[in-house]
Amino acid sequence: MESGNPIIEITGLEKRFGPNTVLKGVDLSVSKGQVVCLIGPSGSGKSTLLRCINLLETPDAGTICFQGQDVTQMPPGPLHAKIGMVFQQFNLFGNLNALDNCVLGQMKVLKRSRSKSEEIAQKYLERVGMLPYRDARPDQLSGGQKQRVAIARALSMDPEVLMFDEPTSALDPEMVDEVLSVIKTLKDGGLTMLIVTHEMAFARDAADRIVFMDAGQLVEDGRPEALFTHPENPRTRAFLSRSLRGQGIGTP
Repeated sequence: MESGNPIIEITGLEKRFGPNTVLKGVDLSVSKGQVVCLIGPSGSGKSTLLRCINLLETPDAGTICFQGQDVTQMPPGPLHAKIGMVFQQFNLFGNLNALDNCVLGQMKVLKRSRSKSEEIAQKYLERVGMLPYRDARPDQLSGGQKQRVAIARALSMDPEVLMFDEPTSALDPEMVDEVLSVIKTLKDGGLTMLIVTHEMAFARDAADRIVFMDAGQLVEDGRPEALFTHPENPRTRAFLSRSLRGQGIGTP
């Protein structure tokens, strides 16, 4: 299910770890400007799918194209800049302050000057509400603050697609809303995003499409209002019934 020309086109994607096949022939297209939330039980292949898209994991079969180009033919630096990633454990450099975490990649990968990199970094730190903490190191920040710096770092690379791997799972409950609100502002700005999340209310409110994965397969793909209220696949219904009840949202 997609509209317009796909910015990402995945066909027959397979990934194995030893004898375990984690992705089993996944087909997925994402159009420019869409927000796609990937949901499903733990171990269903959601995070592995994201990691294959920008080659943090090497696929065993199938093709992944970004703007019509096979990602395996793209240099890693430009690929990771164009398809940015925000991790659940933040992955900030502990010895660098917030500003320098956002500057380093620009200088190394995009070859920007220090002054230009700082200008861009400060713009995005301000956008996520973290400019007052530009001189703070990660160990001086809360989990929610670290995740907002990680988002600013990814945005500083001018990505065309931004992927989030469970961006709130390492956060205390009171920190979740501040990160989700930042992601919603990015949606309003038209950024293409793929988001692995277990926050069903957020997925329902923020996504243009919901993709349900189970056992390495893409089981169901639809608009939130349809998938959350009238899921077609029995596996989707069972998962949503458990998840929505557990989060106090109501069941399909």
